[in-house]
Amino acid sequence: MKNLNLNKKIFVVFLSSIAFTILFSFFFIHFLYSRLYISSIEESIVYQGKRTASHYHYGELSDEIIEKIQWYNVVSEYEIIVVDELEELTTYFPYRIDYENLVDFSDRDKLEKGGYLLKKGFVEELNREIIGAIFPIKGETGLIGFIYIYVPLAAIQDVFRESIPLMVIVGTLFFFFLFLIINKTLYSLFNPLHELQRMSAEVSKGNYSSRVETDRKDEIGQLTNAFNSMSLSLEEQEKRKKEFTSNIVHELRTPLTYIGGYTHALKAKIYSSPEEAESYLTTIEKETVRLNKLINDLVELNHLQENLYVLVNEPIAIAQIILDTVDLFKILITEKGLQLQMDIEENIIITGDPQRIQQVFYNIIDNAIKYSLAKGVLKISLKQTGENIEFQVDNEGIHIPKEDISRIGERFFRTDKARNRTTGGTGLGLSIVKEIIRLHGGTFSIQSDPKTGTSVKIRLKAGMNNEIG
Repeated sequence: MKNLNLNKKIFVVFLSSIAFTILFSFFFIHFLYSRLYISSIEESIVYQGKRTASHYHYGELSDEIIEKIQWYNVVSEYEIIVVDELEELTTYFPYRIDYENLVDFSDRDKLEKGGYLLKKGFVEELNREIIGAIFPIKGETGLIGFIYIYVPLAAIQDVFRESIPLMVIVGTLFFFFLFLIINKTLYSLFNPLHELQRMSAEVSKGNYSSRVETDRKDEIGQLTNAFNSMSLSLEEQEKRKKEFTSNIVHELRTPLTYIGGYTHALKAKIYSSPEEAESYLTTIEKETVRLNKLINDLVELNHLQENLYVLVNEPIAIAQIILDTVDLFKILITEKGLQLQMDIEENIIITGDPQRIQQVFYNIIDNAIKYSLAKGVLKISLKQTGENIEFQVDNEGIHIPKEDISRIGERFFRTDKARNRTTGGTGLGLSIVKEIIRLHGGTFSIQSDPKTGTSVKIRLKAGMNNEIG
């Protein structure tokens, strides 16, 4: 059975069930034959023998009595033998039952006491089983004779002769419908599994677009839905992996192109003045810094996601960190003509890593300024609500499509698909922010509306005794 597939195993189970049904039917028919038919014959013989013997309980066994009994033998379904002495039975019934004598000494004692004998067994000369009984006939002076009644038993096929055609018809219909049910059941069970097997082979080849259509609600349907979900997840992961590869190639190619191009120009002295050469060197330096930042951000993000970074937990006056961070952007805010509105509760204390928390504020405020409309409003608020603190930044800027909201924080994902180098960084900033917030046991959310702008909200535990993950 171990080497059989599931389809064959179930088929074997069905065949075993059918074999068991046939075997059960055989024993049931045998039960009907042995328990009902034979028992009824025994009861009838005993009744008829007692009734016949009771008619002749006086006088001698005369010829008239014997003739009446013989006449009864003619009209009844039984074979009846009447004798004066037991030894005469062998003359009228010269057969052995189960290869033994009809009457032995113990039988004689029972008959002399007024009891009757029941005999059952195979008679070779008749080539069938018989049931018989010997009854004593009592007179006034004692036993005057014996009555022996026997009947050959019909074979089991004779007993059920009339029902055999019906059984054949019913059995044929039963097995026909059973075959249809088994066939349909196996198809219903294994067709989806075969389809899943085929689709799994496609998935193993990298084709994640395969789906199995089903409207079933049972375990097979649940398995199919799980497979479809897995395929969809793998397809999305593959898409994002390709997108990640494309993004990192793009991020690396641009600075390397600048560095390679300007290095070649300097080496070949393709410049018109020392000032132009100096600008080439400045560009190479900037792109080198950009590459270093990209690599450092990737390493940092991996450390955060793998929980390899250990937070330095200490009490933080979070309002002061926000104010210090905003001061770093005063020039950019002024250049863009933004109207800064701040609502900060200054007495809020949290426990966390000050450097990482400032990194979170820096990235969020930096993005809010970059993507704000010129002369728009920039709102920064900090408040405590119950056991939590909420830091929120709102700007009137570029609308983020709904389908992009859930992807914000993925590596290299940026809503500006054109990747404008003046606004777009490495695309890793918000990924790092989300990981830092996660390690602090907080939440990060973002909402965007074409009319009201974009809002970023961070929620952290307030107080000095919260546990940091």
